[in-house]
Amino acid sequence: MTSFSGPIKSTGIWCIVLGILFTVLARAEETSMYGEILSPNYPQAYPNNAKKTWKITVPDGYGIHLYFTHLDLELSADCEYDSVKVISGGLVEGILCGQKISKNPSSPIVKEYNIPYNNLQIIFESDFSNEERFTGFAAYYVAVDINECTDFEDAPCSHFCNNFIGGYFCSCPPEYFLHDDMKNCGVNCSGNMFTDQTGEITSPNYPGLYPENSLCDYRIFLEKGFQVVVTIKREDFDVEAGDIEGDCPDSLLFSARGQEFGPYCGNFPGQKIIEAKDNVLDIIFQTDQTGQKKGWKLRYHGDPMPCPKEFTANSVQDPVKAKYVYKDTVKITCLEGFEMVNGKVSSTFFYSTCQSNGQWSNSNLKCKPVDCGSPEPIKNGNVDDTENTLFGAVIQYTCNEPYYYMKIEGTGEYHCAANGTWMSKDLGPELPECVPVCGVPSKPFEGHQRIFGGKSADIGSFPWQVFFQHPRAGGALIDEYWVLTAAHVLEGNSNPTMYMGTTLVRHSELEKAQMLIADKVFIHPEWKAIGDLDTRTNFDNDIGLVRLKDPVKIGPKVSPICLPVSSPDYDLKFGTLGLISGWGQANKRITVVELRGAILPVVPLEKCQSQKSENSKVDTSTFVFSNNMICAGGEKGSDSCKGDSGGAFAVQVPNEESTKFYAAGLVSWGPKCGTFGIYTKVKNYISWIEKTMQENKIIDQD
Repeated sequence: MTSFSGPIKSTGIWCIVLGILFTVLARAEETSMYGEILSPNYPQAYPNNAKKTWKITVPDGYGIHLYFTHLDLELSADCEYDSVKVISGGLVEGILCGQKISKNPSSPIVKEYNIPYNNLQIIFESDFSNEERFTGFAAYYVAVDINECTDFEDAPCSHFCNNFIGGYFCSCPPEYFLHDDMKNCGVNCSGNMFTDQTGEITSPNYPGLYPENSLCDYRIFLEKGFQVVVTIKREDFDVEAGDIEGDCPDSLLFSARGQEFGPYCGNFPGQKIIEAKDNVLDIIFQTDQTGQKKGWKLRYHGDPMPCPKEFTANSVQDPVKAKYVYKDTVKITCLEGFEMVNGKVSSTFFYSTCQSNGQWSNSNLKCKPVDCGSPEPIKNGNVDDTENTLFGAVIQYTCNEPYYYMKIEGTGEYHCAANGTWMSKDLGPELPECVPVCGVPSKPFEGHQRIFGGKSADIGSFPWQVFFQHPRAGGALIDEYWVLTAAHVLEGNSNPTMYMGTTLVRHSELEKAQMLIADKVFIHPEWKAIGDLDTRTNFDNDIGLVRLKDPVKIGPKVSPICLPVSSPDYDLKFGTLGLISGWGQANKRITVVELRGAILPVVPLEKCQSQKSENSKVDTSTFVFSNNMICAGGEKGSDSCKGDSGGAFAVQVPNEESTKFYAAGLVSWGPKCGTFGIYTKVKNYISWIEKTMQENKIIDQD
């Protein structure tokens, strides 16, 4: 019997052996030393879509001898269809399928495995068909003893290994003891802890020869917030080195917070300094069975724990230092266009403190680009479909051409600004506005006949034309929400029925047209309401507005006419031609259902004053004439008549390269159809029109 020295005596070894044997016997009752594994229904055909798993366990200290005596499974490439799989130690030992027959007359074994572990799994699987009625498999297992001392590449004992049936035990040479793991032997050089801020540690027997086959561990444990710094001088290090560089039979290894330094052996070319980056440093000195040297001596001290100089990207820090150590605090400010987001809270700066573990507090906070989010849509326009909504991104708003344009030119480009909003250099955060293109007919009108019995016209030539059903009259669309007409059309008519986009005003056609719903009526405050139109002689300030409940749908048949501006270019000269349109009388007896248009010249107001009224009840000389009126027409030319009131007298916008019209006048009255007619001069009322529209916007209007 081998003799032992140290904490464990020979009698103790036999106690250990007896204990292990007792454990094996006890566990054997819980496991099985042998067994049989049969596929489902064996020896009949196994079922389709079957899956079964067997877990085999033998006592600790034993391996498993598994052998198959029958194998009859559907054959497939890589055993894809039906298979039996053997798994041990997390590895697949084998996958079987097909039909196998023993070639040894004296043994029925067709396949066998020797597993050096005490457990394995057998998994049987079949697919959806078993057309040839394969019978499956039969397998058997027995527990076999393994020699832990020789059957494995890695020896389980550091010195002496002793095998017995079902297990093994380790033993040590004189002057060594067996560690608690019952595998490794060593001298008593472990478990030393150093807590002073400075100190010195040496290998066993330094500067004498260190012991062979030893594992020594030391720990330096300093106050939190201080890192261990180790210094080893060249003359204080002499450890056996291997024949190949980097191969250390004896080694000194340092470990701190998962980071290793070393292993070191041989001789240092100079002084070695190790910064642990932690307040705890483990030192491991390991020697083999040969080659003893004088060993090593090291000195250590505690430095305040440093923190990295690098902070989150896209930021600046204050103060700036060459080195940051424990308890230093810095203010981190994100660069313009970046922000720190923490949950639902965002900020452009935060504070960070160097902690005892060498990490910055709030290290999870990052300066990320400001996100402006999806740009808001605009009415009657579009915005680029872009996935990039971060700081610096650029988007482009456009209007639905050709019927809308951007109210302020050049405002369509927006960029994601540092404050997290989409910004335009012209409008700032305000969204661009798409307004209808005004005064552009989709079809030109050519004609010289009077409306009174005159020429048919297409609605595309007068897309601003509004049809008032009761009483029959006209109007001009000047905005998506506003219709301009004569005051006498609206007098006593607070809820007019209106239509747009049709040439014919028969009932069947009006059903297809766009119906406009009045929301409120505004009559010029200086219009004098005196009731009977047949006897009225004062049409001064004959102008009014209708606010619509819903915006008009703009298109080729429906679009607004422009309004005049205060420029002298919009002062009408005699002979200036204008377009008129409407569904008024075609002659003295017939009221048309088809839109008619005409081209009229502007003439002196005296031409209208000289006409006599067709109404015998009214004396023409008593009519009021003012600077708010325009006279247009001819002796026997084109003219507006009853039913055309409120329609626009459209004149081409001055200095425009393209054909574009504005409402110079509104059909007001005339002493006699077919000659000269009076039109309200719209230019004189621009201030009232704009003020009324501005002060009475629809509340939910974009």
